[in-house]
Amino acid sequence: MRCAECEATAVIDQPYRGAHLCGAHFDHSVEQRFDRTLRRQLSRRDLRIVAVALSGGKDSATALALTHRHFADRARAHVVAISVDEGISGYRPPTLAAAASLTRRLGVEHRIVRAAERLGATTDAAARELPDTPACSFCGVWRRRLLNDAATELGADALVLGFNLDDLAQTVLMNLVRGDLAQVARMAPHAGGHDGLVPRLAPLAEVPEREVYLYARRRELPFDHGECPHAGRAARNRFREIVWELEASAPGTRQALLRARDRIAGLLPEPATAAGRCRACGGPAVGAVCRSCTFLDRLPLSAEVA
Repeated sequence: MRCAECEATAVIDQPYRGAHLCGAHFDHSVEQRFDRTLRRQLSRRDLRIVAVALSGGKDSATALALTHRHFADRARAHVVAISVDEGISGYRPPTLAAAASLTRRLGVEHRIVRAAERLGATTDAAARELPDTPACSFCGVWRRRLLNDAATELGADALVLGFNLDDLAQTVLMNLVRGDLAQVARMAPHAGGHDGLVPRLAPLAEVPEREVYLYARRRELPFDHGECPHAGRAARNRFREIVWELEASAPGTRQALLRARDRIAGLLPEPATAAGRCRACGGPAVGAVCRSCTFLDRLPLSAEVA
């Protein structure tokens, strides 16, 4: 199969746009979509410190590499990578090693925040103490808190996340099925900041997961392929399969879900993302106590394991 832009052999097909691309045009396509999406989400904001959430997987590695590339000729912008160590043995150490390798290659400052030190608990220990609660429930909440805390301490103007098109489409569908339109409106990207919350950006929103993977491999970015041992119970797994099935039968479904999210967000009032402060930790919270502290309050002292 020939590339839609030249006579070279194609390396990937894009059913949602009815095209095939060679390696060079594919790379350019990913970079162009990333730059375009980032510019749109920035809304002319002047960024001085840009934090990037770096887990060590393909998505965050690609997000960091492209963010570094985007701001390379902007002397005033300083890119910093933030990794969270939730305390997941056998999984997190290899991803942190990959993250460190990438930041060294790019010459990007790299900060690691550890749940054991910041929260006094780890995901592994909490999973043992709360066997009836899927670990992703509290792990995701804690990770978001730690990322926001670290970005706030840096004085970051924005926090770049590695969410790709598939991730965001799945999240939209999950929240629609639950009837949670407010949560749909609260999804990243954020047009502006809220008290205590660093605005989150998702510049890979137009890039499907498999294209992120191919780009990372073609650019030989260090990343880890491991799967979290707690991920098997995540509710997202079923929605991932549903989105795959829908996309296979109706290419463009993922983009349609994101357009639906934008329309819903435009119709709803400003979501109460951070209407107040948590009485326990002082962090942003919609109610009296944030979700992070709510989960921590459920843990016995035995969960405070590094």
